[in-house]
Amino acid sequence: MKDSPLHMQGVQMIGYGEDEMLQYREDLPTPTPTATQVLIKVSAAGVNNTDINTRLGWYAKSEDLSKDAAWSGQALQFPRIQGADVCGYIVAVGEQVNTDRIGERVLINPCLMFHQGEALSQPRYFGSECDGGFASYAVVESVNACPINSAYNDIELASFPCSYSTALNMLTRAKVTAKDTVLITGASGGVGSAALQLAKARGAHVIAQTTAAKAAQLKAIGADQIVLREDDLLQLLGKNKVDVVIDLVAGPQFPTLLEVIKPFGRYAVAGAIAGAHLNLDVRTLYLKDLSFFGCTILEEEVFPNLIRLIETEKIQPLVAHHFPLKEIIQAQKTFLAKDFIGKIVLTP
Repeated sequence: MKDSPLHMQGVQMIGYGEDEMLQYREDLPTPTPTATQVLIKVSAAGVNNTDINTRLGWYAKSEDLSKDAAWSGQALQFPRIQGADVCGYIVAVGEQVNTDRIGERVLINPCLMFHQGEALSQPRYFGSECDGGFASYAVVESVNACPINSAYNDIELASFPCSYSTALNMLTRAKVTAKDTVLITGASGGVGSAALQLAKARGAHVIAQTTAAKAAQLKAIGADQIVLREDDLLQLLGKNKVDVVIDLVAGPQFPTLLEVIKPFGRYAVAGAIAGAHLNLDVRTLYLKDLSFFGCTILEEEVFPNLIRLIETEKIQPLVAHHFPLKEIIQAQKTFLAKDFIGKIVLTP
């Protein structure tokens, strides 16, 4: 810690609400790693839906946001530094961590399964149940700081951890192979565009749902077929035509998604931006022998596999915009406008 400043810049979320709940400061104490943690000098941190959803209290299932509006369904502690997507460099380590790690460039695996070296009964998420990467420095368990050897720059690398691990986890849980036809909803977003690339890397046939304005860009990164949001999927694709649905939207089209899946097909979901409450005809579920996968906690192999895909450049970063950290409110407004493909990244 001798080369780290006592104070750092960062953005604290001080409560639930609109963007006035985000406070940029330059006098926050630099965190100190515990015995099993490392201190990371943050180079870049990506913006995600979960940052905004958490601030707005979207995850709450009760009217009292103080009870369950965190990512884990538990109470969130304020103030909180958000930011799950981090690329940076290890500058200090705890007493139980090998000092050889100092200087490593790393990506943070945001799915936290350990705390102070002990397995957690309830996993946490970086930037939600603990402070994250919207700051100059961040601490995390050493096991979650994953070395990366890549020609991509730090801003590009910060576009990968959250979106791509979420997408890869969905494909892993749904066991997507080269034999599959995969329909991806919300395909132009961070997770959707990641899922498109990752499914193509497995050799799958990919149908991407998007807007007309983004169709050409998705074709350019590998989509085999484009369907538009306003299209009648059942009429356009037909019943029982896809093996897997990777759903990041949910909402009113959910019953139609189940109709276009083949018998014994798989449905994986990790988002509900079009609506969380759905109309499910259970007969469709059991008569077609469908498998449903809710995807949040990463399978153990997902993040190491993601690192390998990045290092071998089987997938590419899609950075639409980057902003200085102090402009986080403008960055989130740009994010919410949804007129881009890929990710928005902040730099301290």
